[in-house]
Amino acid sequence: MFLYNLTLSRPSGIQCAIYGNFSAPKAQEIVVSRGRVLELIRPGDNGRLQVIASADVFGCIRSLAAFRLTGASRDYVIVGSDSGRIVILDYVAAKGAFVKVHQETFGRSGARRIVPGQYVAADPKGRACIIGAVEKQKFVYVLNRDAAANLTISSPLEAHKSHNVVFSMAALDCGFDNPVFAAIELDYSDADQDPTGDAAAGAQKHLTYYELDLGLNHVLRKWSDPVDNGASLLIPVPGGGDGPGGVLVAAENFLIYRHQGHEEVRTVLPRREDLSGDRGVLIVAYASHKKKAYSFFLLQSEYGDIYKATLVYEGETVTELKVKYFDTLPPCVSLAVLKTGFLFAASETGNHALYQFVGTGEDDDDVEASSATLVATEEGYSPVFFTPRPLRNLVLVDELPSLMPLTDMKVANLLDEEIPQVYALTGRGPRAALAVLRPGLAVAELAVSPLPGAPTGVFTLRAAPGDETDGLIVVSFSNATLVFEIGEEVKETSTSGFLATVATLHTQMLEDGSMLQIHSGGLRHIRTDRRINEWRAPGRRAIVRSSTNSRQVVIALSGASARRRRRRRRRRARACPAARLPRPRRQPPPARLPRRHVTPGGELIYFEMDAMGQLLELAKRDMDGDVSCLDIPPVLPGALRSKFLAVGGYDNTVRMLSLEDGTQLRPVATQAVNAVPESLLMLHGHAAEQPGSGDAGLFLHVGLSNGVLQRTEVDRITGKLSDTRQRFLGTRAPRLTAVNVRGVRSLLALSSRPWLGYADMGRWQFMPLSYEALDHAASFASEQCPEGFVAVVKNTLRILSVDNVGETFNQSTTRLRYTPRRLLIHPELRTLIVAESDYQAVPLAENEALRDRLVDEAGQPLAGPEFSAELAAELEQFGAPVGAPGQWASCLRLVDPAELSTRSVLELEGGEAVTSMALVKFEGPAVPEAGLLLAVGTAEQLTYFPTSCTAGCIRIYRVTERGAKLELLHKTQLEGIPGALVAFKGRLLAGVGPVLRLFELGRKKLLRKCEYRQLPQHVAQLHALGSRIYVGDVQESVHFFRYNKADNKLYCFADDVHPRYITAMTPLDYDTVAAGDKFGNFFVLRLPQDVSAQIEEDPTGGKLAVAMGKLGGAPHKLDNVTQFHVGDTITSLARAVMQPGGSEVLLYATIMGGLGAFFPFQAKEDKDFFLHLEMHLRQEHPPLAGRDHLAFRSAYFPAREVVDGDLCSQFPALPPAKQQAVAAELDRSPGEVLKKLEDIRNKIL
Repeated sequence: MFLYNLTLSRPSGIQCAIYGNFSAPKAQEIVVSRGRVLELIRPGDNGRLQVIASADVFGCIRSLAAFRLTGASRDYVIVGSDSGRIVILDYVAAKGAFVKVHQETFGRSGARRIVPGQYVAADPKGRACIIGAVEKQKFVYVLNRDAAANLTISSPLEAHKSHNVVFSMAALDCGFDNPVFAAIELDYSDADQDPTGDAAAGAQKHLTYYELDLGLNHVLRKWSDPVDNGASLLIPVPGGGDGPGGVLVAAENFLIYRHQGHEEVRTVLPRREDLSGDRGVLIVAYASHKKKAYSFFLLQSEYGDIYKATLVYEGETVTELKVKYFDTLPPCVSLAVLKTGFLFAASETGNHALYQFVGTGEDDDDVEASSATLVATEEGYSPVFFTPRPLRNLVLVDELPSLMPLTDMKVANLLDEEIPQVYALTGRGPRAALAVLRPGLAVAELAVSPLPGAPTGVFTLRAAPGDETDGLIVVSFSNATLVFEIGEEVKETSTSGFLATVATLHTQMLEDGSMLQIHSGGLRHIRTDRRINEWRAPGRRAIVRSSTNSRQVVIALSGASARRRRRRRRRRARACPAARLPRPRRQPPPARLPRRHVTPGGELIYFEMDAMGQLLELAKRDMDGDVSCLDIPPVLPGALRSKFLAVGGYDNTVRMLSLEDGTQLRPVATQAVNAVPESLLMLHGHAAEQPGSGDAGLFLHVGLSNGVLQRTEVDRITGKLSDTRQRFLGTRAPRLTAVNVRGVRSLLALSSRPWLGYADMGRWQFMPLSYEALDHAASFASEQCPEGFVAVVKNTLRILSVDNVGETFNQSTTRLRYTPRRLLIHPELRTLIVAESDYQAVPLAENEALRDRLVDEAGQPLAGPEFSAELAAELEQFGAPVGAPGQWASCLRLVDPAELSTRSVLELEGGEAVTSMALVKFEGPAVPEAGLLLAVGTAEQLTYFPTSCTAGCIRIYRVTERGAKLELLHKTQLEGIPGALVAFKGRLLAGVGPVLRLFELGRKKLLRKCEYRQLPQHVAQLHALGSRIYVGDVQESVHFFRYNKADNKLYCFADDVHPRYITAMTPLDYDTVAAGDKFGNFFVLRLPQDVSAQIEEDPTGGKLAVAMGKLGGAPHKLDNVTQFHVGDTITSLARAVMQPGGSEVLLYATIMGGLGAFFPFQAKEDKDFFLHLEMHLRQEHPPLAGRDHLAFRSAYFPAREVVDGDLCSQFPALPPAKQQAVAAELDRSPGEVLKKLEDIRNKIL
């Protein structure tokens, strides 16, 4: 088995975010780390967040810092990772990618506690940086410029201190004095030597300053002073003339100002009124806003409350520290204040958000704590209380969707669509949701209007050249044309000058502002002064095809060419003596396939606009065959005309004709296709439509009658066609339309479902739209919808926009009450069953204040807060009430997948936590005739570290009323935690702690039939196939079992030799399982074929084989056939076919919200090709963070039998010379390599 790993959706959780000007001097941008992915995000002019660049660093990003050299206008990024190297990156806008500027090695790879990388801080003046480990090691690097003004980095200067644990690190603002770095440290040397534990209890944290002497090139430990033992975070204070300098120390319940030679200034952090006294307030994120005259700090607590901290100072002496309640947001991992008045909040769970400041928190009624009013009592300092309120100083502008944490996933086609849906459980607490993911882009319906009939086309026109919005919508019918004017509302107009009594074939806004209407009878040129010029088709011929740009027009006429060919044949017959021979008997004509209800054309006429704004007929050409479609690309800036015309014929050919002066309509290239071309569209490369961008390529897209879209590169000098790629879109011939995506002309293909092709981060993406089939469409732009399209569906006109450009999946969600734990699909009722549980949560039955508000607008009671938008938004902002330690709140939910509506919610009583769930069809005399029953494993008073519970139980439910209600049949008490359940031959197999137990259904409880008590730790996963049982242990990998019915026993006949912490598992066949562990490893284990046959043939069912086991292990060992480090904890595995007629792949979901797939190679040639491509890319394109690619993919076990498709997908990012060299080593051209990469991705999704 050889697999191809490909990430389908990047991780959506964020671990760290920094703010700076990375691409341009005044660009307001944010760099975020998503596990092993580095992204550059920029808020647009409309406030929408847009991902500008994304790079997979093939390593674990531990920390980020931005710095700017003195006098520079852009920022660099310092990356601390698990590579054992410090890496400095620069974003190059011309390449649209991060470029490695410097890489210095200082230690071993891996996220080790004594290897630096956990903390990174840079001097505000860009002169030095420090990178530190959790323990002992710290290195300082001097940053400077060389003679060519390039960034240089010095050798590392050590600032180590053994037996020291670092909790936080920051760079002080000292102006142009020697750089100083601060750290919160704890010395444990005495605690290490004291067995009584007294030294550990008395250990004291210290605030330490490290000074870099630039003259001596040496780091010295300048100052160290005890600090509050609850200190966890350092916040640098502006200095060097902009403030007093020093640091703010965020400790539990306190904010403290500290600086060398300055007395401590302390104030309490305001706390919520309903917060219990035994819970403290910790600061988890901060952002600072610095100006010469005014600066402040925004601090966020673990509960989501944001405080505004300000300092009152004179010179370098701080007289007062104030902390004021500002607003409440969901808890974040990072905050960033932009100079444009926005706040970016990277949430711990759920969607990330961009807020706009509408206030600065100066309201007098907000609660404020100050060091001047600090009151000391016998028990400590007097607290300050506040009550959270709705947002007052911030307003939500945009959100980035996030699936973190993704706890479970199922793939099924419950809605009978072309492709299956991915059902995922995401979020935590009040931000939890059930998400339905569909491959493709989400479409927002902005307006729907009925039409008097079925249109034959739709077009849009700008009011004037250079306008950014459209002024007219033209809708064509079979015998009429309607024109709508776009203003504050869309209304029909009769003053446009368009001929309303004919069907319109095409419209165009010409360069001088005049409009062109093409109909079957001729051309109608509407000048800017409303004068109309008409050109009529000669004789009885009609225009059947046309294409235009702002200066050129080409039309295809019908009829004449066919008659002319018949006259030529008659003249040749009269001139040839053989023509007078006796004619053979006439044969009946062969049957023809029905054509479209249009008359084919065969004569081309070319028009071009002159300096006076007139359309002049410059050339004619009689084509050898009938013309089926035409297209002219737009005129590039600075050019007089487009050089080429594409012509599709019914003879299954596409021809390129020249439009250059003197050679109009001369053929330059011909390509044969395997079906009739029905539509053509030529697009320039991403940068070609911008002046001065150079050669960016021209591509011809052909929609064929068999539903295939063909993309071919056109040589912009000669017009030759090369590098053809194909993709099947649907059962209908694609109709191609040009639309705008991110300001660039892109492709909309209308087949049995719509598709959008666009450039994303320098790469061509082609994604389906999650919408019904469209008949016709055209680009549309208005003030409310700057980039959308107007479409016709049957007899309705719709204005649509695409929301998630750049994403692989679009999602629709429904709110949940608690953190989702398990997901099941009822195959008979097509219903989703969700199990939800939250630790230290107050159950709804005990939350009287919330239950009193559970009524809708009509006064009807609601089943829960998730059914009220107001209550759900309030809980999402403020968080759920906190319960007592050991208390759990749980519920079971039935969801209709079609509408994502909850059919029923059942709260569990007694503080039970749901730990497992399964659907079982019991067999036996006591079984009711109810089909599948739901078995739910729960644990009472469940706690971790160590894992224990007071009691466990298995509940049996019947799903009644067609999936609308759960009815409890009985409960069965257990002595441990039921970690996994699965149906097995009409019985229920349960993993209860380290015990594997088989149950039958009784009338009052489950009846124990047999058990196996020798498993190592705790059963986490259970699967059954035939008579075999596959058990995943929480620490000891996978075990294979067999049930012997004769002696009613379970036998373990095979296990793994490696200890693995199993988090997900699925059988691939009778002898093979795929699994993932909590360290991010994916592996496939297989039972040797001879052992499998031996076990099946053993009449004792494996009893004799088990007796030969040694040292408590199984007698046989599983072979590790595949091994791969994904880099994130895998939470779910599922086999699925993600497209019609596609191959089966193994989908996996990760805790950070990422989705990926393992695709099995079906040909040895493909395996060898990608294996060699991966090998070359490891050498030619090393990872950005400095981690060796093979070492990363082999982080815990050597990688084997898997090709990294993420690395192979970076081939287009190589410089052209390297692409050519790598392709030559593979005996292929760069185009063929790109085609192979595209083909294998299309096989997966």
